[in-house]
Amino acid sequence: MIENIRLSFQGIWSHKMRSFLTMLGIIIGIASIIAIVSTIKGTSEQIKEDLIGAGNNTVNINLYDGDNPYDVEFGMSSGNPPLISDEQKDAVLELDHVENATFYHSRSYTSTVYYQNTAFQGGTVYGIDMNYLDTCGYTVQLGRGFVQEDYDEFKKVALVDNNAADNLFSGENPVGKTIEIGSEPFVVVGVVRQSEDYLPNIDDISQFYDYFQTMMGCIMIPSESWPIAFSFDEPENAIIKADSTDNMSSAGNAAAEVLKEGIVNTSNTNFEYKADDVMERVRNLQRLSESTNQQLIWIASISLLVGGIGVMNIMLVSVTERTREIGLKKAIGARKKTIMGQFLTEAAVLTSIGGIIGVACGIGLSRVVAKVAGSPTAISIPAILISVLFSMLIGLIFGLLPSYKAANLNPIDALRSE
Repeated sequence: MIENIRLSFQGIWSHKMRSFLTMLGIIIGIASIIAIVSTIKGTSEQIKEDLIGAGNNTVNINLYDGDNPYDVEFGMSSGNPPLISDEQKDAVLELDHVENATFYHSRSYTSTVYYQNTAFQGGTVYGIDMNYLDTCGYTVQLGRGFVQEDYDEFKKVALVDNNAADNLFSGENPVGKTIEIGSEPFVVVGVVRQSEDYLPNIDDISQFYDYFQTMMGCIMIPSESWPIAFSFDEPENAIIKADSTDNMSSAGNAAAEVLKEGIVNTSNTNFEYKADDVMERVRNLQRLSESTNQQLIWIASISLLVGGIGVMNIMLVSVTERTREIGLKKAIGARKKTIMGQFLTEAAVLTSIGGIIGVACGIGLSRVVAKVAGSPTAISIPAILISVLFSMLIGLIFGLLPSYKAANLNPIDALRSE
């Protein structure tokens, strides 16, 4: 085998231009496929990042009344909404693939929130537990976060995020200022900022409206103090953090099932906890992108077929040129499988070199496309390995006929050949 490979390189090097032109179809085909696969992978990762952030792995679980999210201000039904028990919260935290979980109250219509004469319009007020900041990726920028004492003593304290601080306090330091929530005074004790990994990429006006309230900011108070500002016995929603992006759907659905256990519906109510399956949206968009690009892969594969035919043609020429050499080898005892192995090896080496050059060109092409078109790209190592192996397979398949022809030459007729 080593000797066959050495002879193959010798033969390729002695006919450099012919060998390069023979490999050209393989190079173009492999380069096209690598570039397309890299673009597919990059686009898929970009879709995932746009929808769920760069790996924050959080899933929202919201209470629904029928087909619509339950809203304590506008969704008053004839039945009492369910409350989440401490046992259910513990059960959610113990689920497989759940790293952390938080349970919170929220009000999106914040017309009762003021700082002096400035109303907090368009933002959200949350009643949060001790896990909320960590689960949702918030860090304290100024002042302090909530401590257990704030919950135990029902303190009227608040946190504001950086957007709310800008919109409500107009550049002033919010720490120590008093704001009014539901006619009750709350003292701001800290300013928090959410990590960019937890924020969506907003590329168009529809996404702007989807995340408008996030941009306007939020105010947070301890969940134990929520009844002071608003009402008693308000239902909570949940956010869980999965241990990986791939487990988001299963962990979110499992948590929703646990929370459903506390629901008792009547003929007038239809409450249900539902996990926001962002990963399903990701998969749907990825499938749409991939189905389009897979058609391009099939088109690019045609050049591989053309390249394989070129390899078979040049190997047939090589057999004709080396007829006397083949006849001499057979005359001194070379077997059919030896002759066949030599030509198959040469075909495989030829296409493998083309495959390697094609991979390098494909990586370069994907980088160029990324810069020119502004589209993301990600190199796929499995695609590179498969491409090189596939190019070698093409050499074996299309080199089979020339090798068979060489192995079956009559040694006497071969030696007589001019």
